[in-house]
Amino acid sequence: MNNARNDNPEPRNGTVHSGKSKPAHIKSTSSLSSQSQKQKKILVIDDNPDIVFTLQVGLESDPTMQVFGYDNPVTALVEFKPKFYDLLLIDVNMPLLDGFQLAQNLVRRDPNVRVCFMTSGDINMQAAREVHPLKSIGCFIKKPITAEQLLKRIRAELE
Repeated sequence: MNNARNDNPEPRNGTVHSGKSKPAHIKSTSSLSSQSQKQKKILVIDDNPDIVFTLQVGLESDPTMQVFGYDNPVTALVEFKPKFYDLLLIDVNMPLLDGFQLAQNLVRRDPNVRVCFMTSGDINMQAAREVHPLKSIGCFIKKPITAEQLLKRIRAELE
């Protein structure tokens, strides 16, 4: 077992990282230029790599957004960079670590990050807020959602 650790891992822009031995690389639609300083950094975590890719492409159609993605919640937790992301977009239903558990762990590491949850199922938002009293829960997004609707919702959360 390799215990080597990188204390400052670079987040994976344009990459869906699954936590397997080799990440599945996906071409990014954003450029890492001096303009990236002004971009809002969004972390997408969903156990379906196709959904992560689709959300990355949809969100990065807005040049003010830079999107990073993981399809494994445990890997996302291990490689999370506090004070780097403006918003976390997290699927509720994932194996190993559900979206609420993941968000609680991530918010402990970065209390100022905003969180939006995604789900294809029905959710009682008031009950979820009572059970998971995260002050940074910004929104619940119902899947499926169009890229235009998602961009509108994310822009509103970032204002």
